[in-house]
Amino acid sequence: MRTPVQDATTLTDPGRFRDAMALLPAALTVVTTVDGLGRRWGFTASSVTSVSLGPPLLMVGVGRTSSCHEALVNAPEFVVNVLGGQHRDLAAKFAAHGVDRFAGEEFAHWPGTGLPVLPDAHAAYRCLRHEVVPAGDHDLLLGALAGVRAGHPGSPLLWYRRTFHTLP
Repeated sequence: MRTPVQDATTLTDPGRFRDAMALLPAALTVVTTVDGLGRRWGFTASSVTSVSLGPPLLMVGVGRTSSCHEALVNAPEFVVNVLGGQHRDLAAKFAAHGVDRFAGEEFAHWPGTGLPVLPDAHAAYRCLRHEVVPAGDHDLLLGALAGVRAGHPGSPLLWYRRTFHTLP
């Protein structure tokens, strides 16, 4: 059952909501895919979470105004790369508008696919598109886990108060 969502402007203005959400620390990821023409797409995401263990599903929030929205919601598969402290510049680049986000970056291909994967990501999750759920000004991309790469420990890169942080 869905609870109707009131117009947020009657509850609080969007700026206050955004300020409040800036106080919720989030792990940073770079979500990547390729389109039908083989072009690579990706963006920095903080709205990533596990959804289900049976079957294993994760969720990525993709803003409808994102330059890679169409590529991601239409791609049959994608990769979520979990970032570490050494990826600050990469996170900033993949959050920028109007740049070639992959230029000069060292991405490999997930074995057997053309999907870009960050070789030194803390973890990487290869997902098959399971469902796309509309949610306000975003789409929630649900991915069914198809593979995991883990084993690059270190300090995670976090987004908090609109800036990058790492744990001491």
